[in-house]
Amino acid sequence: MSDNSVAAVSWSAVLVKTGVQAVVELVVADADTALAWGSGDVAVLATPRLVALCEEATCRAVADRLGPGETTVGLHVEFTHLAPTRVGSLVRAEATLDRAEGARLVFTVSATDACGLVGAGKVTRVVVDRAKFLGKAR
Repeated sequence: MSDNSVAAVSWSAVLVKTGVQAVVELVVADADTALAWGSGDVAVLATPRLVALCEEATCRAVADRLGPGETTVGLHVEFTHLAPTRVGSLVRAEATLDRAEGARLVFTVSATDACGLVGAGKVTRVVVDRAKFLGKAR
């Protein structure tokens, strides 16, 4: 993708270009299983843990591109968990920024293990002022 074809959004002197990516990895531990998370009764990677790993990748993709006092917060997740992953396996989550709509950032996320695709979907995050956001917490 050439720099000319890359869309960008600017707020508070922050410039985030589509196409930015990040990857995070996890070796699945007992604490990451559906049993531990209360989301099932099998000792494989829990869906909410896998989604959290993908969200971590979205955060890392833009973390160094935010202005002082800014952060991103989750707004919407669409995710399909396709295959079970055993304890001890390495999972790799990747996030790519597809588009920026004002302060909304829409990412494509995917997760793989040694056998292939584990899950995939979309994550939407919103850039916010950290202090103002926390001031609204109930």
